[in-house]
Amino acid sequence: MRDAHSFDEFYRQTSTRLMRYGYAVVGDPTDAQDLVQDAYAKAWRHWRTVAAHPAPEAWVRLVLVRLATDRWRRLTAWRGVLSRTGPPPAMGPPSEDTVLLTAALRKLPPTHRQAIALHYLFDMSVDDIARETGAAPGTVKSWLSRGRAALAAQLSEAPKGRVLEVNDVN
Repeated sequence: MRDAHSFDEFYRQTSTRLMRYGYAVVGDPTDAQDLVQDAYAKAWRHWRTVAAHPAPEAWVRLVLVRLATDRWRRLTAWRGVLSRTGPPPAMGPPSEDTVLLTAALRKLPPTHRQAIALHYLFDMSVDDIARETGAAPGTVKSWLSRGRAALAAQLSEAPKGRVLEVNDVN
């Protein structure tokens, strides 16, 4: 078992300095907080080793710098990809049909919504859905039937006299 008391004491004595150090290393307070938190989490996982280290604070500082370097490398690679491919295309606003369908789906019970999403978005069969959810195939058929009926009723009451069929939206 790890010694929570000694770790807490170590944290209280070093956290302010390590936060300042992290900020100096990365130049962004939010990134510094994330890195310091990750470094302390790693120290906690290896607390027996860290506590026995001749300079535990130096151990955490080294972890923090390595985490910052890893983050910098990932960001550099991502920037390289973006420079070659350009940013992803901007997404337009959702269509009225999408908004209506999403609102109607939110009104369904979670089991019905899950069955419909798996069936129509992932092209899963009733048996596949049953295996994934742990429900009987008959139950899945019931969820799909009831979910489609509820969607049809809700979508037929669409605003402005608009009637949206369940199959209209992919």
